[in-house]
Amino acid sequence: MLNWNRVIHFAESGNPTPERSVRKTDAEWQAQLTPEQYRVTRQHGTERPFSSAMCSLFEPGLYACVCCGTVLFDANQKFESGTGWPSFTQPLTENALAYRADKSHGMYRVETVCNTCEAHLGHVFPDGPAPSGLRYCMNAVALEKVKA
Repeated sequence: MLNWNRVIHFAESGNPTPERSVRKTDAEWQAQLTPEQYRVTRQHGTERPFSSAMCSLFEPGLYACVCCGTVLFDANQKFESGTGWPSFTQPLTENALAYRADKSHGMYRVETVCNTCEAHLGHVFPDGPAPSGLRYCMNAVALEKVKA
């Protein structure tokens, strides 16, 4: 189980090796994604809080990266954080995500990206529920729900 110290280690010392790598040109990403998906995942944007029904979706299933289809989260790790973005306590596997130190906006945060295609997903914070204490705060447009 990942914890905050391990996340910080990845962000500052290098990420786990992904299962595979997907790279495309900006033109290819733009052709594949909606304008909002492209803005969030490829340009490191953020969707408006409470703009997606995914926040209140809690049925079983898996969540994959909208860009490359890599499965990132299990609905069993999803919880209501009250933040307006879908939140999870753990990724499906340790190497599903990559972490980057984010010192923008006058604070220290840890950005999460898909470890397969480098799509911006959101951020992880150390204020989640036990036992991990992690809150993966994800942009809903960066995820797609897939069957378990």
